[in-house]
Amino acid sequence: MKSSFDKTLQAWVVAADMGLGHKRAVYPFASIAYNGIIIANSESFAPPDELKIWSKQKKIYESLSRVKSVPVIGNFLFGVMDRLQAIRPAYPRIDLSFPTFQTKLVAKFIKKGMGKKLVETVQSKPLPVLSSFFLTTIALDEAGISRNYCIICDADINRVWVAQRPHESKVVYCVPCGMTLRRLRQYGVPDERIFLTGFPLPLDLLGDASLDILRHDLAERLKILDPCNRFMPLHGRNVEHFLEQALPDTNRPLTITFAVGGAGAQKEIGIAILKSLKRKLQEGLCRLNLACGIRKEVADYFARAKSELLPDCHAVSIIWGATDAEYFSRFNTCLHTTDILWTKPSELSFYVGLGIPIIAAPCVGAQEEFNLRWLQDVQAIIKQHDPAFTHEWLFEYINDGRFAEAAWSGFLKARKYGTYKILEILETGTMTSEDSALKR
Repeated sequence: MKSSFDKTLQAWVVAADMGLGHKRAVYPFASIAYNGIIIANSESFAPPDELKIWSKQKKIYESLSRVKSVPVIGNFLFGVMDRLQAIRPAYPRIDLSFPTFQTKLVAKFIKKGMGKKLVETVQSKPLPVLSSFFLTTIALDEAGISRNYCIICDADINRVWVAQRPHESKVVYCVPCGMTLRRLRQYGVPDERIFLTGFPLPLDLLGDASLDILRHDLAERLKILDPCNRFMPLHGRNVEHFLEQALPDTNRPLTITFAVGGAGAQKEIGIAILKSLKRKLQEGLCRLNLACGIRKEVADYFARAKSELLPDCHAVSIIWGATDAEYFSRFNTCLHTTDILWTKPSELSFYVGLGIPIIAAPCVGAQEEFNLRWLQDVQAIIKQHDPAFTHEWLFEYINDGRFAEAAWSGFLKARKYGTYKILEILETGTMTSEDSALKR
């Protein structure tokens, strides 16, 4: 892996407004984005006729994220809609390269004009293209765009992410973990078009190529997550070897960040946590961040609850932004001092590479089931118990050293250099292999 890159490097950087995940994946590349990050289905970019087609897809996505909460029929409706995103079981490892209903549907949308404006824009200047949504990637591929790179945002994916005729495609995939790589092979993508990079994490949480900021933040986090000294007697030498420092003394209170999905899903869990931790928050024993994306109505929902339950308490913060860039910046800032991230297993699953353990809220969608499986494989999560009793079970796990174990396991086993490796691929067309346990 190269430690420095050509400062003049530019690329077309593309996402779609289908929740926060696809946009979060490209945000670390804002500095190289020619004319800024393109949101392919935004009103400022897509023409009205194309926007109508995109709007239908977004409604389906957001309905899928929220429909589970509908009384009586919610689970049934969710099941019907989730079948469109269903992912085949991993085993047996059979050939899945044949076209599916979903790939044919994508081809139909592209034929109707979906992605047309993006193709025309990209054709205006011969730069590499970095995209994080299957429809934009496939539309560019159909148009014959070269140097077409796709970031995969989940541990496993539907066949729709790969062209109908995979061996004729030129798309190059940057994948977060080995599970994704093996699935792409099943879909007919040859190894030379798959790079196991890791998910692109924010550089302001990583630091330089030595991960100086990450190591500093993790050292403090481990100190806070091991109040009864259960973790360090077992792992102390290992920690000091990889972090190259002793754990610091700190008086910072334990900090939990609860993050809702981009469609505002599961916001009720945040209120249950707030109620359960009320006394501990008042006593200054912990802090709570309620992260709500760019949805003002969710921010207002949290603000009302805070006003009613803890009107004068400064231990609760609401993390919100009017724009994606504003929200991502504020969210990343709060992660420096976040000790536990509580969220559904979305693309944020890969943030365990920062050494932040996750409390896994219930999955929404097939891909999150596979993200959860991956999190369990790397032993970086604690599954959510009843949020109403957070004040009991969460602190029992902390006192037992379980969250410190999860933080350390995520740091060691999840890839952290995704952003650096993708930058290297954009610049050179390839990626350096690493022997280091951390840089692999």
